[in-house]
Amino acid sequence: MNDYRERGTDIVDRARLADFLRTRREALQPEDVGLPRGRRRRTSGLRREEVAVLSDMSIDYYSRLEQVRGPHPSEQMLASLARGLRLSLEERDHLFHLAGYATPRRALRTDHINPGMMRVFDGLEDAAAQIVTYLGETLKQTRLSVALIGDEGAHTGLARSFHYRWFTDPATRLVYPGDDHPAHTRLIAANLHRVYTRDGKDSRAAAIVEALLAKSPEFARIWGEHPVTGPYCPPKRVQHPQLGLLELHCQTLVDPDQSQLLVVCTATPGSESHEKLQLLSVVG
Repeated sequence: MNDYRERGTDIVDRARLADFLRTRREALQPEDVGLPRGRRRRTSGLRREEVAVLSDMSIDYYSRLEQVRGPHPSEQMLASLARGLRLSLEERDHLFHLAGYATPRRALRTDHINPGMMRVFDGLEDAAAQIVTYLGETLKQTRLSVALIGDEGAHTGLARSFHYRWFTDPATRLVYPGDDHPAHTRLIAANLHRVYTRDGKDSRAAAIVEALLAKSPEFARIWGEHPVTGPYCPPKRVQHPQLGLLELHCQTLVDPDQSQLLVVCTATPGSESHEKLQLLSVVG
């Protein structure tokens, strides 16, 4: 199976890396990332602890990087920093160079989120929203989204892909009513077919398809039919373990350059599902 990681050269320009992180941190304002400014803010830009939280890492780890005494950050850590600091693709590539890694191949590395997409996401903290790749890999989730469908970003390897888990992990389907499974199954297979056709045989999509053809007779049968579906996103029903059935409408914002989708699920105001969603936002 192909390894899609670029290899590091282990030559880290720690001083310039620290300076680059500091300048990008100071250039960000709280409003840029959906944080309140507060009256006692004295620092220009964001605080170190705020960047650490946005990047899903410890405050100590991030602080040591800025103080030129941190460890050699992994590619995963750099990707988290790029998202937390809302870097552009060019800035992300520069960050990787400073840390001693080759520039990520953009066609294969889809875990960086466009800063504009992140700004929209930051304004949806009270909604059930998530940013996913075309392969169903969740990059960011709001708190309400986690409460609704679980932590989709906790998986690793091929299991990062919801499409892969749908055909290999029966627990994945428990979130949706059994009557809806056939439609979901065909839609997911069709989506994989489209991405595989676009990205080719050396892509991550190809690795997922190859694994599913070996593991799932159900997938192999549908794959052989060359499934194709339109872009329409039908209403979605979610079976929550405590609140029962919720009927939701999902709207999608597409970033074609990054091959990512921002999916926001809402319920009709005044409906039972709307009341359940409001309750879930309170109790989590």
